Amino acid sequence: MTTEVTAEATFAAWLDRLTAALEAADAAGTTALLAEDCWWRDLLAITWDLGVYHGRDRVAAMLTDHLTPDSVTNIAMVTEFGPRFQGDEVVEGFITFETPLGYGRGAVRLRPENGQWVAWTLMTELDDLRGHERRIGPHRSKGPRHEATGNWLDERREHVRYSGREPEVVVLGAGQGGLAVAANLGLMGVDTLVLEKSERVGDGWRKRYHSLVLHDPVWADALPYMPYPESWPVYCPKDKIADWFESYASAMELNVWTSAEMTSSSYDEATGRWTLRVQLPDGERVVHPRDVILATGAAGEPNVPNVPGLSSYTGVSYHSSKHSAGGDWAGRKAVVVGACNSGHDIAQDLYEAGADVTLVQRSSTHIISQEHGIPAIFGSNFVEGGPPTKYADLLAAGTPWPLVLEMAKEGVQDTARKDADLLAALDAVGFKRNDGPDGTGLMGYALAYGGGYYIDVGASRLIADGKIKLAQGSGLAEFTPSGVRLEDGRTLEADLVVLATGYRNMRETARRLFGDVVADRLPLVLGIGEDGEIGGLYRRTGHPGFWYMGGPLAWVRIYSKHLALQITAKHAGIQPE
Repeated sequence: MTTEVTAEATFAAWLDRLTAALEAADAAGTTALLAEDCWWRDLLAITWDLGVYHGRDRVAAMLTDHLTPDSVTNIAMVTEFGPRFQGDEVVEGFITFETPLGYGRGAVRLRPENGQWVAWTLMTELDDLRGHERRIGPHRSKGPRHEATGNWLDERREHVRYSGREPEVVVLGAGQGGLAVAANLGLMGVDTLVLEKSERVGDGWRKRYHSLVLHDPVWADALPYMPYPESWPVYCPKDKIADWFESYASAMELNVWTSAEMTSSSYDEATGRWTLRVQLPDGERVVHPRDVILATGAAGEPNVPNVPGLSSYTGVSYHSSKHSAGGDWAGRKAVVVGACNSGHDIAQDLYEAGADVTLVQRSSTHIISQEHGIPAIFGSNFVEGGPPTKYADLLAAGTPWPLVLEMAKEGVQDTARKDADLLAALDAVGFKRNDGPDGTGLMGYALAYGGGYYIDVGASRLIADGKIKLAQGSGLAEFTPSGVRLEDGRTLEADLVVLATGYRNMRETARRLFGDVVADRLPLVLGIGEDGEIGGLYRRTGHPGFWYMGGPLAWVRIYSKHLALQITAKHAGIQPE
């Protein structure tokens, strides 16, 4: 018997038992099929929320509260990809099922325990809402000759104008998060308008510093429903991504207003509608959506410290978000304050343009190389020849965030061993490093703060070799007429000072745009809560009609669907907000 047949037979036998228990609404019988140290993540399928349940007791409590005989029905094993062995002790497989609201998918990892195969991790997600199925595959449009009365282009232009109708949802920001959630909402039949304050879709990437290249690999970075060409580079330059975003908005028929800035907002509790004033190049428009999605980036507002003496400084200073290219600073002195991704990238950009660069490191930084660190983070999921994206995404979603952090610790140590020479060279010049929060490395920082680390693409070696100077251990005390003075008294001459000082929480963006009344009802974004999910993102926020959307490309591809499902169900009267 082949390994594949054995894996399939093992999975099928376990699934038969699970099916019987779930369809009988037998919470005890279901939990008996799980490992003692099990993880069940439910994404809207059973609980109509996003949540992680760790251990049999917590799973049993969740099932007792929510499981009924029709909660999960028509369960079937997916044979298109898997089941398969991962090593000798884990069988991975996928399932489909139905719920009273729609159609679901799941990912399961089995392992042997006390002589039987049990589920170590199990994820159940709602994939489509019955009656509001996404217009893809068998539900796709037949085309304009069948469904429209006029020219497709004329109708698209008129649709984007919103003459005589209101958008049901307004998305603020046409970055990856805004585009992904708008695409999902559009496919679910929810009329959605995206407001982008820049001149073109993609300018959020296009206008960043000239040398920027994505640190994540191509296999993790596609937007939903539109995979990259197979010739796409593993690490993509930012202008290529920006142009792709523009193409995506067109291909997915998204309604986008560019050069559009929301100037005021208010929410009417009685009508459940927002009033948004939007400044456009040809004048002001007022729209009244039911829901607003803030998709301006999970990192939030640029954190610009109020440093004394700036008015006396004769050089140029700006936040890293304003940096475009290093060419204009050739032969001149530059100081970059902050030693995470942006600080390192900008310091390298300025050095390669011929500037004399000093990097100011105020506190320790987690460092990994792109060569060894990225494979450790993405594992066998998002690699050449890895699982198709729809299954890689299921496996990723099927690994709850607390488990991701626990598993990251081993990867941090393994990467450090492989990067030993580079890290030793940094230590030798006094660069201060750390292993991330509780040893969780990049993932710990990304989930908690959205920053705090550097994926080395060359700057670390430049620092180790003394080509980029290092001023370590002291913050910025004040500007002087000719540069800066650090808190320990050192002075640095500088024609340019770049403040790579990070970003404030996304809630502060909401505060700036919507005011204190709205912001004070919202949670902080990022951080892992007691329910095992990321704070704020992809779910109800506490303010009616207000949602957060953001994160790296892989996150928004996976979770934009879940946010869109919640809004669609609300509009259809299927579920309350």
